[in-house]
Amino acid sequence: MDKLKRVLSGQDEGSADGSGILEVANQASTLAWGTRMKGFLICFVLGAFFSILATCLLWIPGFGLPVFAVLYTSGNICALASTMFLMGPLRQLKTMCAKERALATVIMLACLVLTLCAAFWWKNNGLALLFCILQFLAFTWYGLSYIPFARYTHTHTHTHTHTHTHTHSECLQNNSVRVRGHCRVGEGGEA
Repeated sequence: MDKLKRVLSGQDEGSADGSGILEVANQASTLAWGTRMKGFLICFVLGAFFSILATCLLWIPGFGLPVFAVLYTSGNICALASTMFLMGPLRQLKTMCAKERALATVIMLACLVLTLCAAFWWKNNGLALLFCILQFLAFTWYGLSYIPFARYTHTHTHTHTHTHTHTHSECLQNNSVRVRGHCRVGEGGEA
């Protein structure tokens, strides 16, 4: 188990000849850049197609929701697999398990499985639709983790749209102290 943790965290030094089993497997599966781009585009377009087709078929009475759940989940899996062509499978797994996106990865993968369970095993359309929505949100949050400061910007533009950061001179005019961009009066009351 410790060996797996070292490998996934990038701390594995490999064997005595400098190449671990996963490193050898990753090098053996290396594709040319053009082939990798073709694989990425095919998987990404296929994922987008499945998601759009799923949305169109959602409204068919009787069997629309289970078909939607399968196609939408398949679309997300294809989109996720498309980045493996760009990064390689080992690096993709390492980045998926990185500290900043591990929670989003777990939630996204759990929603993929729960969507299919709700559609076929539990036969609960409401839960299947809920898990599809959660799948979308988790996939979006996961995707934002690859863009520097995207999560921070996204959460702060939605949670702090009505706050105003005060300058030092504005706080002095109110006989208050500036703390983290906000004026504080006396023992912590806001101006």
